[in-house]
Amino acid sequence: MYTVDDHLLMVATDRISAYDVVLGSMIPDKGKVLTQLSAFWFARTGDIVPNHLMSTTPEEYPAACLPHADVLRGRSMLVRRTEPIPVECVARGYLAGSGWVDYQRSGSVCGVALPDGLRQSDRLPAPIFTPATKATSGHDENISAAEAAELVGPRLMEQLRALTLALYAHGAAHAESCGIIVADTKFEFGLIRAAGHEGAADLEDGDELILIDETLTSDSSRFWPEDTHRPGQAQPSFDKQFVRDHLDAVQWNRQPPAPVLPDAVIAKTREKYLEAYRLLTGQKLQ
Repeated sequence: MYTVDDHLLMVATDRISAYDVVLGSMIPDKGKVLTQLSAFWFARTGDIVPNHLMSTTPEEYPAACLPHADVLRGRSMLVRRTEPIPVECVARGYLAGSGWVDYQRSGSVCGVALPDGLRQSDRLPAPIFTPATKATSGHDENISAAEAAELVGPRLMEQLRALTLALYAHGAAHAESCGIIVADTKFEFGLIRAAGHEGAADLEDGDELILIDETLTSDSSRFWPEDTHRPGQAQPSFDKQFVRDHLDAVQWNRQPPAPVLPDAVIAKTREKYLEAYRLLTGQKLQ
């Protein structure tokens, strides 16, 4: 992330993390997939909520960026600066990950009560909104909507909930038409405050709420192949779960440094990212 004039320049590298550790191994083209897939979704969802994207074309960036155009091409975004909201907005349509763990323990997910008898990877009766804190280090922590409202204000929290579920509904419907299940995903939002609203504790009239960061990518979502979906077990995926599974198989203790990934794991992970991009966009990676 770079400050460029009054904007930000976001550059997505090919580095990959697992269990909150950045691995030494890279996944070729991963940064391009995340950037170009986010741009695809930003273009599709602008009628739901404005977003921060200004350009993905280096020639349109400020002059200071032009000497680096070849490095930036395909993996960077010039974006508007915002006041980031300190809550990650998670939408869940299926029971997986920390949601499955929470349900087994309490019969609910982040305080949202669910019917008895659901299995791992089951589709939920309706998508749910489950916010999380944005940790500066380590794991984000799931919180209830009431706790989130205490952090950012009830008016803003209700807007975040409505937008999160609307974005998920749009993304999940499109993905399903492409043969992909979006089991869950997270969105991030930022505020552009109206003059005189600096330091406000909630959403005020005239403030602009916009979608920021990445959107509906393999790093921010669980993508499952629809044709192999079998509730009652973990699912194969188009995301970096393949890397996590390898690290679990070699019994890594999840402390740095991480093991070097074998070439076969790198190649298969890259293949999964590219396949998700192709299916969702109908295009090859630029």
